[in-house]
Amino acid sequence: MIKPPAENILDRTRRVLRRKHYSYQTEKRYVSWIRRFILFHGKRHPIHMGRAEIESYLSHLAEKENVSASTQNQALSAILFLYRSVLDKPPSFPIDAVRARRSRTVPTVLSRDEVRRVLSCLSGHHLLMVQLLYGSGLRASECVRLRVKDLDFALKQVVVRDGKGAKDRYTVLPQSVIDPLEIHIRRVKLIHERDLRTGNGLVHLPYSLSRKYPAADREWIWQYVFPSRRLTPDPRSGIVRRHHMSPSTLHKAVKGAARLARIDKRVTCHTFRHSFATHLLEDGYDIRTVQDLLGHKDVKTTMIYTHVLKRGGLAVRSPLDHDLGARKLRESNSSWRGSIEGAAALG
Repeated sequence: MIKPPAENILDRTRRVLRRKHYSYQTEKRYVSWIRRFILFHGKRHPIHMGRAEIESYLSHLAEKENVSASTQNQALSAILFLYRSVLDKPPSFPIDAVRARRSRTVPTVLSRDEVRRVLSCLSGHHLLMVQLLYGSGLRASECVRLRVKDLDFALKQVVVRDGKGAKDRYTVLPQSVIDPLEIHIRRVKLIHERDLRTGNGLVHLPYSLSRKYPAADREWIWQYVFPSRRLTPDPRSGIVRRHHMSPSTLHKAVKGAARLARIDKRVTCHTFRHSFATHLLEDGYDIRTVQDLLGHKDVKTTMIYTHVLKRGGLAVRSPLDHDLGARKLRESNSSWRGSIEGAAALG
């Protein structure tokens, strides 16, 4: 009897990730890290490796590749997933590797004028998307994944489905974007109707909804608000569908607009989310409200924006400014005296 070939460890990892409903992006990153871990140790099977190999690889990332703490943690999460969920061999030991230094960075925030300048350099659906990033505090991935049913024009709110941490949340829908967004959606509906006439019109549904509701993947409410221009095969199932727009196109549009607006800061899509939170706090909204709108699990994450509000190093006025102010006062007083004396001489 011929034994079936053993399943490739990476294919097995993909199967387990999909069974546990991990996102496609997480699947790609985890599989990439596991592949690099195996190649680093000369293609040895992970079942024959343990604590020493895991620690040496993580230390290599920190010491030789100079990765950030978050990148090293992501690699560790992928390796732990491999042992716990794929190989069913959870590590029974602490990981004592050289850890990458965690940096404490303050987010880049645009002023209100800088936001207006960047928006003025955008048009079409890219303008709408960046308005939602800033006006609703969305992440780029959340924006491109918006579906028609997630927009509530009557209540002026956006429902963010399956956000970071697999959580849903509500956030505000800006009044100023409602009219152009409704016009945009009418155009998207024409595209969907054309797809249906040509035998297409399918959209990806999360989890097992396609089995539970067989006709839902053709319904209008499930379509993406910002669809891709082309029909493409699903990377997992191979079914040809109209996917949502790639986040990379939005990143490129933002980068180009910031360059045109001559903003001397590193501007990304996430910069508008930072600006959304900071400007709400400037307007007097309490931090718990901002936390809910952003979808932060811990208020400490939201607290970073309170540091941004403190202008000039904890709101301290430099002693140099005090000296300059005193000098300007003396100069203005002397000029005032000079004008008085000149007037007296003329009199």
